[in-house]
Amino acid sequence: MEYHLAQVNIAKMLGPIDTPVMADFVANLDRINVLAESSPGFVWRLKDEGNNATSFKVYDDALIIINLSVWKTIDDLVAYVYRSDHAAIFRRRQEWFEKMTRPHTTMWYVPGGTVPSPQEAVERLDHLQAHGETPYAFSFKRKFTAEEALEFQSSR
Repeated sequence: MEYHLAQVNIAKMLGPIDTPVMADFVANLDRINVLAESSPGFVWRLKDEGNNATSFKVYDDALIIINLSVWKTIDDLVAYVYRSDHAAIFRRRQEWFEKMTRPHTTMWYVPGGTVPSPQEAVERLDHLQAHGETPYAFSFKRKFTAEEALEFQSSR
């Protein structure tokens, strides 16, 4: 069976999405989302009627937004995040988002053809916070393979 890489990141906005502090971020959303969807290895991303994920509320704090996507490989995700035009937007994140004091990004493997739910993504972030990096929930700091993730899950 083929496995893909799911990734989630959350961010706490400096103000509501429709305020001036978020205007430049919002102005770049469509461009960056099109870039993701046209990037090698892209499989899927969470989106709402506005073609982005800003309306999904997964925490009680309405200022926390979620980005959830699936990629064929970690290398595909790395290329998009750090080596495409996304990197310039990523470097500007402090203009729009607070520094998070908890894990805000994690990755895990999903069977090809399936997509994770926002609730599963939150559970994976919570697991990372509670247990650190494991094949169940990890970050770019300590990457795991799909085989390691399967072995880990079968031992639980």
